[in-house]
Amino acid sequence: MKSLDQLQAVIHYQFKDFKLLETALIHRSYSKNHNNETLEFLGDSVLGLVISTHLFTRLGDATEGELSRIRASLVKEEAVATVARDICLGDYLKLGSGELKSGGYRRASILSDALEALFGAIYLDGGFQQCEKTILFLYDEYLVTLPSPVALKDPKTSLQEYLQSQKLALPVYQVIKTEGKSHDQVFTVACRIERLDITTEGTGSSRKRAEQMAASLALKQATATVQ
Repeated sequence: MKSLDQLQAVIHYQFKDFKLLETALIHRSYSKNHNNETLEFLGDSVLGLVISTHLFTRLGDATEGELSRIRASLVKEEAVATVARDICLGDYLKLGSGELKSGGYRRASILSDALEALFGAIYLDGGFQQCEKTILFLYDEYLVTLPSPVALKDPKTSLQEYLQSQKLALPVYQVIKTEGKSHDQVFTVACRIERLDITTEGTGSSRKRAEQMAASLALKQATATVQ
């Protein structure tokens, strides 16, 4: 495991209370009673506020929906995990033996939670302004060129708006199959557009993800059919 001095150098912040930094890097699998879960809860809120404030200030003409989509793209699990990978945060985590063997230090959920816990620790140690400074520093390259709000529309929303523009009824989603154990399920969802005689299927680790995949496929077929 790398020295925590290296991590502090990478994030450009030196902790006054070193125990906060140590706690931010402890996963629940390592210790059920002393881990980073409450710091993650705090850091998640601070991250959302910092990104929201930055977008509000920078994109004054954007609508609430556009701001929400851009923010979501920056604070979703995979996006936060990407920032965590940029600073090799996985190299500093304390994980239980099971998570170590299964490569937990590379898992997006663990990395994103740990980075949010780190933000929570910085907030408690140095205050909001310092935490804001650190977040904007680590997110810098992702804030230089922000994604287009249109491109960030989820497939279900895009499909709904397209069908409405064509004066067609909204699609119907139905779960047709669920496989796996409760903690590791795979859903298969059908998306039906009766007027166009279109039925697509999507799969995912959640019903929402399966619906999004099915909607994406349905949108492609719908636009091709109507044209």
